[in-house]
Amino acid sequence: MARQKQVARKEVAKKRKETTAVVALREIRRYQRSNELLLRRLPFQRLVREVSQNYTIGTLRFQKAAVEAIQHAAEAYLVQLFEDANLCAIHAKRVTLTARDMQLVMALRPFGDPGKGVHDTVREAAKKYK
Repeated sequence: MARQKQVARKEVAKKRKETTAVVALREIRRYQRSNELLLRRLPFQRLVREVSQNYTIGTLRFQKAAVEAIQHAAEAYLVQLFEDANLCAIHAKRVTLTARDMQLVMALRPFGDPGKGVHDTVREAAKKYK
């Protein structure tokens, strides 16, 4: 009887705790495979309504397809922004995104002053973030 208890104890091994890097990589792979929206619909819809109230006197009504199209566009923009910021971090030989990476990407985006050329924007950004 004592022999059986010893064998049973050996079979139950401790589970190893996964590191955060392993979990993060698994999440990245899962989200890259999926095509679902990353932001929840209702909070995003409330945000759209709140922003639209800043530009109108009354309340606006949105079709479901319109809010969904805005959400798709917003998520595509954010994903591209983070990809570019990640490239900046990799270029700086880092694996962690910093606020400086995001600021640099935002400075290089064409949504700035439309009169400036890309080369002017790059020169200004390089001066600002050295």
